[in-house]
Amino acid sequence: MSLDGLSMYPLARELDRAISGGRIDKINQPNKQSIILSIRQPGQNLLVHISINPQNPAVHIIDKAPDNPPEPPMFCMVLRKHIETARIASVQQHGLDRILVITLDVLVAGGQIASKSLVIELMGKYSNIILVQDGTIIDALRKVGTNSSRIRTVLPGDEYILPPAQDKLNILSTPLTDIIDTIKMQEEQKLCKALLAVCLGFGPVSAKEVAFAAGLSANQPVNELDDRDYASIEEALKEMQTALTAPDTPACLVMDPNRKLLATAAFPLHYYTQDTVLTFATISEMLAKAADLSGSYQLPDRDRFKKLVKNELHRAQNKVIKLEEDIDAADNAEEYRIKADNLMTYQYQLKDRADAQVTVMNIYSETGENINIAMDQRLSVSENVQAYYKKYDKLKRGKALLEEQLKKCLDDIKYLASIETSLESSTTNAEINDIKTELITNGILKENMKKHASVKQSQPFKFTAPDGTQILVGKNNYQNDRLTFKISNPGDIWLHTQEIPGSHVILRCDGEDPAEETLLLASYLAVHFSQASGSSKVPVDYTRCRFVKKPSGAKPGFVIFTNQSTLYITPEEDKLKALLEQI
Repeated sequence: MSLDGLSMYPLARELDRAISGGRIDKINQPNKQSIILSIRQPGQNLLVHISINPQNPAVHIIDKAPDNPPEPPMFCMVLRKHIETARIASVQQHGLDRILVITLDVLVAGGQIASKSLVIELMGKYSNIILVQDGTIIDALRKVGTNSSRIRTVLPGDEYILPPAQDKLNILSTPLTDIIDTIKMQEEQKLCKALLAVCLGFGPVSAKEVAFAAGLSANQPVNELDDRDYASIEEALKEMQTALTAPDTPACLVMDPNRKLLATAAFPLHYYTQDTVLTFATISEMLAKAADLSGSYQLPDRDRFKKLVKNELHRAQNKVIKLEEDIDAADNAEEYRIKADNLMTYQYQLKDRADAQVTVMNIYSETGENINIAMDQRLSVSENVQAYYKKYDKLKRGKALLEEQLKKCLDDIKYLASIETSLESSTTNAEINDIKTELITNGILKENMKKHASVKQSQPFKFTAPDGTQILVGKNNYQNDRLTFKISNPGDIWLHTQEIPGSHVILRCDGEDPAEETLLLASYLAVHFSQASGSSKVPVDYTRCRFVKKPSGAKPGFVIFTNQSTLYITPEEDKLKALLEQI
């Protein structure tokens, strides 16, 4: 849900006021779709987040930068080379298009000042960040070759060409009477479509808001409008002009009851009458909230690892089905021996390769019942006898091995499910790196461990109960092991969902008996950070940490424990929410 060109007009003004005159101190690229500029202004440092995520492309000021990868990507290195320490001259919008241009003054060899531009195109799946000097592209975050576009390529060394211009009218510079006259010409269109076709920078959100402010339906046909309707549209457009040019117009965000993002705008929205409308003092605050709701920030590799683990789980589950079928067949091995014995008895009465099935009296039946025996017509009767005996011997010998393989496969499924849960809980690069190391070590990810700059050790979640007791929650299997066997004390209480993949939870009490309410809060967290999250009456085992052991050679996160008690937990949402707000 991206901003339209109309909303980007006050955004450009807001950014220009905030960062013009500042110097770029640092440049980071936390993932493939985002750039963070650290800008030093007198008395303060600002972080500008530039994202070309197709779901929610945006530029806004943030309070805290996300984690960075150990090694900067190539585009980040190019930006550091060309514009680190540069002074920001201005931030401007190109017309009312979804294009922002950050003009930069850069000190080059010989003490000369060169002008470079960071062009930010926020156009859905075509969004891009392009570094330009003297009309020539230095580099781009998303390179576009002739295979992707015959009209406009974006490659280093190419001339920078603006996206094709739209033959529309700018409501901030064109007389409104001209705009109304042009709308009248859209006779076959509905009002919303007519506004989109005529007004530059309009998106569906802006068009519907103007129609609502005019007291008209967005789907009203233009040829049914009268002079009073057009007067109302002109008045609504004036209100839009005022909202865009006023210095203190609040930004607006709309979400449904499920917290799904529906709309964003740099001006108030009134036509969403049944949904939650949030207002913000600045557009940056609104965009930060929108990014949070849409989940537009993605940790590098997390989606890739999720897909890998999901595929491995699917393969393991299919293997379980096949092994169970083979074990069922092994349980019926005696049938093959009976058929072989009967064929052996009657073989001289049967003709080779004559029948696909023979029916004889079962020599083991006390009542003289017949038995049907399938025959392989490619083999003689004697060879069919040997084939049945061979199948019988194979199944008898293989059952123990099949059961061992089945147990290992079921253990692998539990282990993969624990990694899947860990990926959901991971919020930093350090935690993703833990999971990557675990996947490589256990042969799930076929990559070599790369030597790179050291990554800060990941840390578990830390919560504080109302009585001051600390509760620690592991986010992945490595953290679970470290939390249970290195961080905790023997007298602390260890909690885990029973037979359900999830986090290890440590209740710090060092031998003391915790308050019942605090123990319940810890169990709520054990349920929340597990595959049973959102379920009711979930069994949660708890015991002192001294009774938790790790078997030799066990996979990360796997433990055995004794002296446990079990709680059946349905988390109370208000208490759980209060805890989670501490993150």
